[in-house]
Amino acid sequence: MRKILNPTVNSLEPMHTLFQAFKIGSMEIKNRFMRSATTSAWADEQGVIRPEIVNLYEHLSSGDVGLIVKGHLYVTEKGKAHVGMAGISSDMQIPKLKELTDAVHRHGGKILAQINHAGYHSIVERAGPSDYFGGEWKARAMSASEIWDVIEEFGQAAMRAIEAGFDGIQLHGAHGYLISQFLSKRANSRADEWGGMLENRMRFLKEIYHGIRCSLGGDVPIALKMNCDDFSLDGYTVDEATVVARDMAALGIDLIEVSGGGIGQEEVYRERARSLDPDLCEASFAGHAVKIRSATKPKPLALHCSPKGLFAGLSWNHPELVWT
Repeated sequence: MRKILNPTVNSLEPMHTLFQAFKIGSMEIKNRFMRSATTSAWADEQGVIRPEIVNLYEHLSSGDVGLIVKGHLYVTEKGKAHVGMAGISSDMQIPKLKELTDAVHRHGGKILAQINHAGYHSIVERAGPSDYFGGEWKARAMSASEIWDVIEEFGQAAMRAIEAGFDGIQLHGAHGYLISQFLSKRANSRADEWGGMLENRMRFLKEIYHGIRCSLGGDVPIALKMNCDDFSLDGYTVDEATVVARDMAALGIDLIEVSGGGIGQEEVYRERARSLDPDLCEASFAGHAVKIRSATKPKPLALHCSPKGLFAGLSWNHPELVWT
């Protein structure tokens, strides 16, 4: 590790914080290393996970990763994003998920269930906040009653996750999936209480959070993965993301993971999230994350970065961060 130490870091002293126990809400993890959720296709047609994914997550935990986030799980089959996606929409999916959480816990790790609905990107039924044309596909708008049904399905999925042994929940509010679609003024053109001004576009996320928090209580950690920017010409921006992060932190979300890229994203706009600080140029979305963090401190924030960026982040001297 010393070979990739950023030369601007004058001492290895900050390194010890990476290996110290850290609390996220009521949950203590053994260090500050977090394995962010990545999708896989290791589930059968019923959304039941296969042995390969259990083996992978046990391997990760045996390597002393403090916190692992399971790749996204659909809360209803209508929200399935791709073939092989695992589900948490039925009780029959619980036993194999319990094998996965047991495998992680055997090595002292903690694991969150990332729950999701694909919305416009569903392979079963393309539906979201509005009628939307994606170039080669069309999606329809959900009715108000369908929106409430999905909110309920998120809540039921969260309860199944705890039954399956997960230590907490992560809401997938990034990457152009359903929560992200509601937040985006490009993707959400509704004229009712679910669209229009940002306060209305946030309502879907807030209702999901409130429902889960009421069901699970205050001791179960609930995290949010959210876009700092859709990286589109006319979509969700860092200014809006900062408001969403601030409001969710105030409501009681326990951890915010900063990501980016949503409906209408274009590569040319990704540069606006980069930090101008040379010590932070290796950390993804660091420029936007600084702004979001200023509105949410001391709520734990998670970022992805390279090893070089990790050491730079330590020199940034923000000990409440969890690095992915």
